[in-house]
Amino acid sequence: MTAFATRFRTTTVEGWEVFYREAGDPANPTVVLLHGFPTSSHMFRTLMAELSDEYHLIAPDYIGFGNSAAPSVDEFDYSFDNLTRVVEGLLDQLGLQRFALYIQDYGAPIGLRIASRSPERVSALISQSGNAYVEGFTPFWDTLFAHAKDRAANEAATRELLGANATRWQYTHGVPADRLERIAPEAWQLDQAGLDRPGNAAIQLQLFWDYQFNLDAYPAFQEYFRTHQPPTLVAWGRNDEIFGPAGAEAFRRDLPNAEIHLLDAGHFALETHGDEIAALMRNLLRAV
Repeated sequence: MTAFATRFRTTTVEGWEVFYREAGDPANPTVVLLHGFPTSSHMFRTLMAELSDEYHLIAPDYIGFGNSAAPSVDEFDYSFDNLTRVVEGLLDQLGLQRFALYIQDYGAPIGLRIASRSPERVSALISQSGNAYVEGFTPFWDTLFAHAKDRAANEAATRELLGANATRWQYTHGVPADRLERIAPEAWQLDQAGLDRPGNAAIQLQLFWDYQFNLDAYPAFQEYFRTHQPPTLVAWGRNDEIFGPAGAEAFRRDLPNAEIHLLDAGHFALETHGDEIAALMRNLLRAV
């Protein structure tokens, strides 16, 4: 099939500008790609080009991320519930009634809210360090969970996660030496430029604090898995020190037919193992 070039679009949802990337023929099956922290739809740039011959792909930037609007914390109530509501508004506006969901990091609590509320819309799940079980949390989260309990006492330590060293580490940790050269430096540099925008630290600190409430939603996500058994691919970096491989294996508890692959990668496995993930996705989606 002929691949369609990626298109870069902006629309308005609930009065806010929402940027999204679109690739592929809209007549083909749709895959919605939901990014993590601290990145944007940019993380899917290569995957979209790879799969656009066979699939229709949509990748939005959340409010406060990438090229979407970034109102201050006084103008927008930053929570995962509200980020989800805007993403749902975009999908509705685009008339997407059925789609596969690719979830990574922050994309998991957003995408799984959508899936558990409207299971009939979701044809398949692809999780790349998209956590849904407490087993996935590593010591990386100690500072963030302490911040959730006492913001003032732990804000200084939490702010360190917004710095350039931490952003670069997210891309490079757990990556084998022979794959480090595959990581485009502009990926983490672009993420850092977003974090460094005036007012963005307050946005990210608010979302760090709100993350605790995603765990309250885990039982509903797991009930969705058990009840609806969506075809599921888990393609996870076994060396991920943010969401550990136990989080990948935990999907078997409720989705015994899930296809689970632990790649020799870190948190941003698409940067180093994009070809492998694209091939696994084709196998899953062609079978759906």
